Amino acid sequence: MMKPDVRVELKALLPTPQGVGVFLSNGHKTIAIFVDAFVAAAISMFANQLRAPRPLTHDLIVAILAGFRARVAKVVINDLRDDTFFARLYIIQEGDSGRNLIEIDARPSDSIALAVQQRCPIWVAASVWERTQDATWMLEQAREQADGGAPPPAGGPADEEPPSSGPGPEEDTA
Repeated sequence: MMKPDVRVELKALLPTPQGVGVFLSNGHKTIAIFVDAFVAAAISMFANQLRAPRPLTHDLIVAILAGFRARVAKVVINDLRDDTFFARLYIIQEGDSGRNLIEIDARPSDSIALAVQQRCPIWVAASVWERTQDATWMLEQAREQADGGAPPPAGGPADEEPPSSGPGPEEDTA
């Protein structure tokens, strides 16, 4: 019997020595996916319901989807290979001939940005969830270093790009 996928929520975005950590949690375990500063800034804007003066790439994607009467329904982080996460976007298109479900391979960072922007669910495949290190300790340590243990805000890109290799949680490099 296959285990069900795990629904997660954006817990925090934190600059770390490995890059900007996107921390996703189901309330019991937290995983970290490291992304570039530009996508982290977009995720932060969407999480804080801020808008850029001009459309960002993710805004453009949503506008194109809307033009085709489509929307992002959910995101599934579906694989982890060689310390790289993979994701699938599930898009629903409403048309005269009915409803179509479209599945697209995408970087987890872009997928998370779209999910946060569109307020749709983020899932992690059970097989990925089981193989991924619990990063709750990393998030708690960052919170302790922040103002008296207060939770850090969701946002704030790092000043450096994530390293291409080395120990630590997995990176989104696809």
